[in-house]
Amino acid sequence: MKNNNADIVYSTDPDYQHDLKNEETRLTLTPDRQNLKLSLDRKARKGKEVTLIQGFTASEKDLKELGKELKKICGVGGTVKNGEILIQGNFSDKLFGHLTALGYKVKKIGG
Repeated sequence: MKNNNADIVYSTDPDYQHDLKNEETRLTLTPDRQNLKLSLDRKARKGKEVTLIQGFTASEKDLKELGKELKKICGVGGTVKNGEILIQGNFSDKLFGHLTALGYKVKKIGG
């Protein structure tokens, strides 16, 4: 079994056991129960636009799958980190339509 405890580098205790019970697992809510925020962002990106989708309540696996699907629809790159999906470029209208069609409640934030 893989130990994902990044805080412990080395333990001198020979009986140390990582407590897996305390690790938080997020459950994925159904799309109709999620309120997403869609915005354009240029901060710390040298003037380049990214479409930012926030507000997911989902497991990391489900979030990555949705991010992969959205990147494929737009035909661009992007990333999933910190519970957010970043898509390179301005695809707010396309993503708004697709997420709404999937049943998500989406709200555009900003201009």
